[in-house]
This record gives sequence, C-alpha cells and structure tokens, in this order.
Amino acid sequence: MPPGRAALYMVASTLLAMTQGFGMNFVAANLPQLQGPLGATSTEAVWLVAAYMAPNASLSIALVKIRNQYGLRNFAELGIAVFLVVSVMHIFITDLHSAIVLRFFAGMAAAPLSTLGFLYMLEAFSPARKLTIGISLALTNIALAAPLTRIVSPFLIDIGGVRALLYLELSLAMLAFAAIYLLPLTPLPRAKVIEKLDIVSYLFIAIGFGSAAVIFAVGRTYWWLEAEWIGVLAVVMIAALTIAAVLELNRATPLIDLRWLFSREVMHFAAVLILFRLMLAEQTAVASNFFQIMGLQNDQLTGLYSCVALATLASGLVCAAILKPSREPAIHMVALMLIGVGAWLDSHATNLTRPHDMYLSQAMIAAGGGLFLPPAIAAGFTMALRKGPQYILSFIVVFLATQSLGGLAGSAIFGSFITLREKFHSNILAQAMTLTDPLVAARIAQLSAAYGRTITDQAMLKAEGVALLSQQVTREANVLAHNDAFFVIALLAVAAAIALAIHRIYVRIKEAGAVSGAAAAKA
Repeated sequence: MPPGRAALYMVASTLLAMTQGFGMNFVAANLPQLQGPLGATSTEAVWLVAAYMAPNASLSIALVKIRNQYGLRNFAELGIAVFLVVSVMHIFITDLHSAIVLRFFAGMAAAPLSTLGFLYMLEAFSPARKLTIGISLALTNIALAAPLTRIVSPFLIDIGGVRALLYLELSLAMLAFAAIYLLPLTPLPRAKVIEKLDIVSYLFIAIGFGSAAVIFAVGRTYWWLEAEWIGVLAVVMIAALTIAAVLELNRATPLIDLRWLFSREVMHFAAVLILFRLMLAEQTAVASNFFQIMGLQNDQLTGLYSCVALATLASGLVCAAILKPSREPAIHMVALMLIGVGAWLDSHATNLTRPHDMYLSQAMIAAGGGLFLPPAIAAGFTMALRKGPQYILSFIVVFLATQSLGGLAGSAIFGSFITLREKFHSNILAQAMTLTDPLVAARIAQLSAAYGRTITDQAMLKAEGVALLSQQVTREANVLAHNDAFFVIALLAVAAAIALAIHRIYVRIKEAGAVSGAAAAKA
C-alpha cells in the first residue's frame, strides 16, 4: 500500500477508535452531569453503564463468524450504519428509561467499531508488521479514548450542556460512516461458518456475560449482599455459562474450543491479562474516584488527563518501535515497574493532594499500560495462529472476557475495597475523637466559630461543630482507604514482576538443559 493511502487507513482507524471509545466513556466520565437532565439519582445513573456493557461484553464473539460468512464490507457498512442511527436517536433522549434502552442498543452498535478500528490499522501495514507496529498503534488508539473523553467533556458541557456530548458522538459517527465507504477493507473469502447450534451457544454466552457485566457495574452501588436480585442474577450467569460449556464440549465444531481455553498455556495468558486489568484500575477507578471524593470536577482534571494521554501516546509509539518476538518479557518487566512505582507514589496522598501532584505517577501508570498490552496480545494472537485459524475466535473470547469484564471487575473490586477500608479507618479515627480531649474540643470550637454569628444556641452551635468534624474524619478515612488501594496495586505490580523474573529464569534453565541434552545425544 502506498504511504499516503496507508496514512489514510491509519487516520480511519483512529477515527473509528475515538468514535467507539467516546461513545463508551462519555457516560462513565460524566455521570454527575447526566443526572440532572435525565432526572436520575446517582444510583439510577449507574444503570447507563450497565446497559451499555451488557451486550457489548459478548457481541464481538458473534461478529467474528458473521463477518466471515457475510463479507467484511457488508459487516463494516451495516455496523457503522446501525451505530449512526443509534447516535441520532440519542439526541431525543428526555428521561432515564429511554436513555437506558438506547445505551443498550448503543452497546450493541459499538461492538463492530472496536473490531473495525483494529482491522483498519492492520490494513495499513505489511503482514510482518501487523503484530508489532499495527497492533501497538491500534491498542494505543483504544487506550487514548478514555483520557481524551475526560479532556473534551468539560469544554463541550460548557458550550452546550450534555447535548453537546451527543452532538460530538453523532459527528464522529458521520465521519466514520464516510471513512468506511471511502476506504474499503481488503475483502476476505466468504465461507458458510455459522451453524444452528452456534446461535444457541451464543445466546447462553451473551446471557452469562451480560449478567456478569451488570453485576460488576452496579453491584458496588447496591452492595453485593444487600440486594437479593444480585444473587439471582449471579445464579442466571452461572447457569447460562454452564449450559453454554456443556453444549460446546459436546460439539464436533464448537463455537469456542473450551478444552484449548482451559489449557495451561491459555490460562496463564488469561491470568496475565486479568492481573493487568486489575492494576490499571488504579487509574481508571481509584485515582479518578479519589479526586471526586476530594470535590474536584472534570474541568479541574484536564491537566492530569492531558499528561495521561501524552504518556499513553508516547508509550504506544515506543512499543511500536521496539516490539519484536522474544522481547515481550523485557517490555512487560518495564511496564510492571512503571505501574508499581506510580501506584506507590500515589499511596502517599493526603487531603491536600491535587491533580498536579499526580502528574508524574499517573503518567508512569499510563506508560506502563501502553507498554504492557500490545506484547501480550501479539503473543496470544501468535499462540492462537499456531494452533490454526479456527482458534482465533477462542482467543478473542479470552481477550474480551479479560478486558471488558476484567475492567468492570477491577473497578468493582477496588471500589468495594475502598468502601470497606473507609469504614475501618472511620471507626479507628472516631474512637480517638472524645469530647474530653482538649485538642478535639478546640477543633470543634474552631469549626463552629464560623456559625457563631448566625447560631446563638450554644448546644446547636456545638452540634454543628461536631458534624463538621465528622465530615473531616470521613474525608481523612477516604484518603487513607484510597492510599491502601494504591499500595495494594503497587504490591500486585511488584509481585507480578517477581513472578515474571522467576518464570524467565525457569525458562532459561529449561532451554539450557534442552540444549545440553541435545548436544550430549549428538555426541
């Protein structure tokens, strides 16, 4: 492909990734701003995220076979057309219920865009560079969508409110629609690959993955053991996935090869990806929640997210330049150390910590994320191709389950951890707050003095001071809880780095033994 045309395909890939990423992130990044126009509480607004992720978590599994049977161009044109229609319908949202329904269909319509973003980037490169430069740039585009959404959202809301976000999503969808028609992908040979049992298996997989996505998205808000329907949904998830597994294990040509998925090599690969997603929750969930607790809004965090975006872009370009087979362990070691050091720096936060204090640490974590995923995906894709083209779909299942569901699980796990640790620290701090302590009494008097001119009743004035002190105790407990989460993530990164080093030493010893054995046999 000529360089000029290759550049156009790379731009189209970036456009598709931004279209999909902005549509996915603009709700999660602006939940407080959406509550007013939709007349929703903070608890109800979380369902917008759950509705989007429920179909999105599994639909790419079905799209692989649909693309192979009905043609790549038909798949691309229909996918972007459906997304465009859903984007237009978003403009007419007036209440929460219609918004939840549209977010569900938006999650379905956006599933082809992530695939197309990958394919357009890979189209621009020769086969030898698809799994190095191509995959690095494609994943960089996907990672850039989240920080860019938080950077542009405050400016758009200032200009035209929440509807300005919808207009941007619609504009991107129109541009992507034009790009797909002007820049067709290389057609692939069609084959009749969809069987009747594929549809049945996929329906159970979709129910299982969708139930898991809903549980992870809203479980922390309603709390895991308080809402009875969460337990019912968990039973539905387990039953659906069990039925799908039974169907797939008894088919001659399964939709997903479960025996290969549960092999030692693939389980190790899946564990690496899950651990990565858990560590990246430091940036996507813990750090953002910390500043929200401190009372900061998105417009005060644009500098921080600009650093994150620049670090993500730089690390993606570096990874594209250095990624080659056999370099994956070294790149992963650097990524883990960056994430570990960044999380450890964040674990020293106080109530005076502001975004500029985390520029370095968050840039390190973003760079670690940009370096970690491309080598892992390239190695997994190569592992699947080694077994045969039919194993690519099984690999996609591993990737989707660890990234989409893993991202939700990471946010849910660390969000719940912060809640529990906040209660723990609140109890410890409250036990030390006694009115007989002169320091506590002085603090209450200092806090209540601001209301001395408006409240003349001394008992009410003292009660107001106690309430203000209680708020400060809760704030400090939240800071300590977030520091605990940062520190746990740092420990995870260090433990993963140690495990990687031990694994590499074991592999080297094994290879050396095999070489010496072969030499002895030859002698």
